[in-house]
Amino acid sequence: MLETVDLTHTLDRESYVREVTRRQIQLRELGYQVYLQKRPVIIVFEGWDAAGKGGAIKRITEKLDPRGYVVYPISSPQGEDRTRHYLYRFWRRLPERGQIAIFDRSWYGRVLVERVEGFASEAEWKRAYKEINSFERQLCDFGVILVKFWIHISRGEQLRRFDERKAIGYKAWKLTEEDWRNREKWAAYEEAVEQMLVKTSTTTAPWTLVEGNDKYWARTRVLAKLVKILSAQMKYEPADPLRKAEEGKSRKRPSRG
Repeated sequence: MLETVDLTHTLDRESYVREVTRRQIQLRELGYQVYLQKRPVIIVFEGWDAAGKGGAIKRITEKLDPRGYVVYPISSPQGEDRTRHYLYRFWRRLPERGQIAIFDRSWYGRVLVERVEGFASEAEWKRAYKEINSFERQLCDFGVILVKFWIHISRGEQLRRFDERKAIGYKAWKLTEEDWRNREKWAAYEEAVEQMLVKTSTTTAPWTLVEGNDKYWARTRVLAKLVKILSAQMKYEPADPLRKAEEGKSRKRPSRG
């Protein structure tokens, strides 16, 4: 599936600003509908290291009411979470009705990092596909709106971003030795990602693959897809806040000839 992702997509700065503005205003309107309709929403982000998950999450939340969402950055389980089933720590973070929960990495760690790094046995991570599909089906049957994004970048683009982080002081904290170790296992992770996408992209909870080599393109793709899914699930179409302005500009353009 990853081979089908076209990483050549790009977006210029002007188009990016216009599209982000449009979608953020629509998301704010949809966020209010989430509250009114009392729908729990879960947004899952997975992707390569330095793929841009944090940047996409920031653009989603910038204009949302801060009382209506929570972001969970997921790392290795600690304390009590280590003694329980791997889904336990996600069950207890599920949003209440009318709230949005955003997971920066998620339960898919069982079939990705835990699989590749040997933290889960082969029997455990193979069993997890069925467990995860069942978990997500239960959530959707309850009324959860579940949206899953995989942000895909090339290995060369990842290296460029690693080098950029290393060279820029305020970004250096983002780069760790673990990132470099994971990069050395690119092929193993790629195989794990392929199987994850095939086995857990269901009619109930499909994956959205995002072309991530260009950050402008990736962020607007995430925002547009999220607006589309929330609109369909809640049967509510938010207004296009820039349509009148764009139509006005179009009418003012001088004709040729």
